[in-house]
Amino acid sequence: LIGHCIAGEELSYIGSRHPEKVAGLVYLDAVAGYSFYDPVHGDFFMDLFELEKKLTQLDPRTAAGDVKPIVEELEQVSMPRFEGDLRWMEKHFEMSSAGPAPPPPPGARREVSPGNAILAGEEKFTAIHAPVLAICALPHEVGRQLPDDEAGRAKAKLWDAWEEERIGAEIKAFEAGVPSARVVRIPHASHFIYRSNEAEVLREVSAFIATLPQ
Repeated sequence: LIGHCIAGEELSYIGSRHPEKVAGLVYLDAVAGYSFYDPVHGDFFMDLFELEKKLTQLDPRTAAGDVKPIVEELEQVSMPRFEGDLRWMEKHFEMSSAGPAPPPPPGARREVSPGNAILAGEEKFTAIHAPVLAICALPHEVGRQLPDDEAGRAKAKLWDAWEEERIGAEIKAFEAGVPSARVVRIPHASHFIYRSNEAEVLREVSAFIATLPQ
């Protein structure tokens, strides 16, 4: 199976639950928190939903039993991790020209988009048992799309460094957690890596398939 972007979530589900059903898995720029959870760096959305559940358990209107273990876990693990997630989001908005989305108008009907439904269903995958090839853009081409002037080059350098730090850490965690995986990094490729670097992707996929049992 070959998956791109958030399809890494489906690949990891199969690789962790039903590895006997596939010969191999190919992740195309699909290595992130949703495909392999690294407790050191966390994942904003999964940590957000988990934190929300724990805070609900402390609500005096609904709390039941001993809440001391929940408070200790929040203090020692969940809150420090989520603070790191918030710093990452702040940096993301600082680097991105789009910025955070505006809030909906008062009284607006809240629609559940397919993307939000996928985020809400994320799991913390920590073991993948099928053979794996992961082809990752690191850093992405974003820095190369900025104006070719002093300010643009400076921002491109910052963007590349930020991606090396954050996305690079996710890829390293994937390599450590799935040591048998072949991980290929292609600098300044598009997120749609199968288009921007079609020849390299086809070559790596063909070589990977050749190693699998027929």
